[in-house]
Amino acid sequence: MSSIAKSVEKAFTTTMSSKKVVDLQRDIQEPQANQPLTTDHGVKVADTDNWLKIIGSDESKKNGPSLLEDQIGREKIHRFDHERIPERVVHARGTGAHGHFKVFDDRASKYTFAPVLTDSSRTTPVFVRFSTVQGSRGSADTVRDVRGFAVKFYTEEGNWDIVGNDIPVFFIQDAIKFPDFVHAVKPEPHNDVPQGQSAHNNFWDFVGLQPESAHMVMWVMSDRGVPRSFRMMQGFGVNTFTLMNAKGERHFVKFHFIPELGVHSLLWDEALKINGQDPDFHRKDLSEAIESGAYPKWKFAIQTIPESQEHQFDFDILDATKLWPQELVPLEEIGELVLDRVVDEFFPETEQVAFCTSHVVPGIGFSDDPLLQGRNFSYFDTQISRLGVNWEELPINRPVCPVLSHNRDGKSRHRIVKSEVNYWPNRKQIGCPVPGKDGGYVEYAERLEGIKQRARGPKFQEHFDQARLFYNSLAAYERAHLISAIGFELSHCEDPVVYESYIDVLNNIDFELAKAVAIKVNDKVPTKPGCTNDGKKSTGLSQVDFLPKEPTILSRRIAILISDGFNAVEMQAVRAALTSAKAICYLIGPRRNHIRPMAGQDFGLGVFADHHFDSQRSTLFDALYIPSGEEHVKTLANNGRVVHWVREAFGHCKAIAAVGEGVDFLRDVVRLPGIDLFTPGQGSDEVVTSYGVVTTGKYSISSAVTDTFNIVPDTRGFASNFAFQISQHRCYERELEGLTHQVAF
Repeated sequence: MSSIAKSVEKAFTTTMSSKKVVDLQRDIQEPQANQPLTTDHGVKVADTDNWLKIIGSDESKKNGPSLLEDQIGREKIHRFDHERIPERVVHARGTGAHGHFKVFDDRASKYTFAPVLTDSSRTTPVFVRFSTVQGSRGSADTVRDVRGFAVKFYTEEGNWDIVGNDIPVFFIQDAIKFPDFVHAVKPEPHNDVPQGQSAHNNFWDFVGLQPESAHMVMWVMSDRGVPRSFRMMQGFGVNTFTLMNAKGERHFVKFHFIPELGVHSLLWDEALKINGQDPDFHRKDLSEAIESGAYPKWKFAIQTIPESQEHQFDFDILDATKLWPQELVPLEEIGELVLDRVVDEFFPETEQVAFCTSHVVPGIGFSDDPLLQGRNFSYFDTQISRLGVNWEELPINRPVCPVLSHNRDGKSRHRIVKSEVNYWPNRKQIGCPVPGKDGGYVEYAERLEGIKQRARGPKFQEHFDQARLFYNSLAAYERAHLISAIGFELSHCEDPVVYESYIDVLNNIDFELAKAVAIKVNDKVPTKPGCTNDGKKSTGLSQVDFLPKEPTILSRRIAILISDGFNAVEMQAVRAALTSAKAICYLIGPRRNHIRPMAGQDFGLGVFADHHFDSQRSTLFDALYIPSGEEHVKTLANNGRVVHWVREAFGHCKAIAAVGEGVDFLRDVVRLPGIDLFTPGQGSDEVVTSYGVVTTGKYSISSAVTDTFNIVPDTRGFASNFAFQISQHRCYERELEGLTHQVAF
């Protein structure tokens, strides 16, 4: 697509998705220079630095008592005292962004008459909030946890909320257990520890005694629990909803969001370090991508089951601890979600946005999923508790379609209704119900019969088959990470009853898994299997299944390590190639100032470094590159921080590239084990790639010309080869073959 065509498309999309932007403009204030300061009731303020008080009339001018009558002072302090609202009980730590949603065509019309899912001429504004679950608002982004993935669609028929997660299943089957689960995973009541993590007695005690959690625990303890970015997570509606088409036929449905960039994670050691180095890593990453034009994108897909086939599976399709294997229920991609605008102010948008699973539009409905039934009550009640009964009048929550109800009054009422009546029926025919044929919401007429009791169906009693299916479907490195994760968590449980009980649960999933974990935390290793592993696997459970079809380094963060005497011409050529593919390159030097290139290269004062070695860490980047330059490399070799930078990146399986003397630095100083590096006896432009480490003897302007930049396997060019290694996210073979264990990081 030409640049002109792209500009036209972007302008069209922006115009079509601007309804919510225009709506929010009514509440957006842009302060200007020298604009007068006023009170909240509009009176201009003459002094905002001194409380009105009695000042002595004698020469001492001694301060006397402050006066209660000072409305300006009282208002300022009073409003400050009430700036905080109760934080969410769960999902307190989050960030959000605006965007739009559009379906490809009307292919979903066979399932639903909802225009948001069938009308390709529409562009629907959305707001998405990502979050962790366990921690408070002040916790860190990269803890091991589930991530919330909540989407508010501002449709022409009203707001539709998908209140989802980055994992397709949940810990419990019935909503009545939610308070127990949250109490168990939150900090323990006697000491309010730990914050932002599940590695403690109470969580593992609960899930050990509640085996329905086994499947979810496997997901959270896998690499899914430490995502690289919100932009590299899947989103799932979790619960089973329903769709109804124009014929009145109903289908059960699961909602999916599949990231354009693939599904990628951090390593556990890396996540732990980022928690301290940059606790805002994920929220900053989201803003950086949007503001650089690398808009996060997800394909929107559905899985559907006709109502007539509800009972044709060996699991209950309404059980939220189960997924629908794609071999049995294929995914159908029907649209795309794009985030393209950051918020103007965090609190009124991200903090006050509120979602409800009960918010659906005509054509979309509910199922008898017992977790969903309880969530429909709980979410609405929670928002009233946090934001007041008029929370849906807040700008970020307000629909873009006309709204009229006979609800009145209450805390924080915004809307002023000029009417003599506030009830129905009324003599003026104001606020009259709308028949279904004219767009009114009509519930599906489902026939029900049964016995009123507190119970669960027989298919809800099996808890381990899908946990085993998930484990079997993982790549070898993912299984190794999962074993390490559970071993880490259980090693933080002091009560032997807790960790011994959970090893019994693991033995009902896989014998070898239980033994591997037991060796890490306990001397009571299982001696016989608790189950038979049938070896079944499924598509779409391993992150490997989601690598982009076309390799990309879009928005990947690349650190370029430089010091005085580096080869700036070479660096510029490599950086130009990487940034042409929309990677984001950062120069890291001994100081945040101008860094002088090698002799003979005229760059004025030098090249300005974005950060210095002590202010950033390798954990915050996806890859690193070391240019050539004899003087520059000597400086790097004498800096232990830099040596640690490279060893740590190697230990975290990241792509590393070096040229000329930079290769000598890897060989002689960093000493990467088991890696083949370029040697002087080879042709100077020959490229050697070994376990994600790319080296060559020389890279110049002429090299860049012959290096046709193309991110594909087995490419010969240095920059292209480096880019391909970055596009693979990590070189996990390094870890599987024991190379990372030989390096201290």
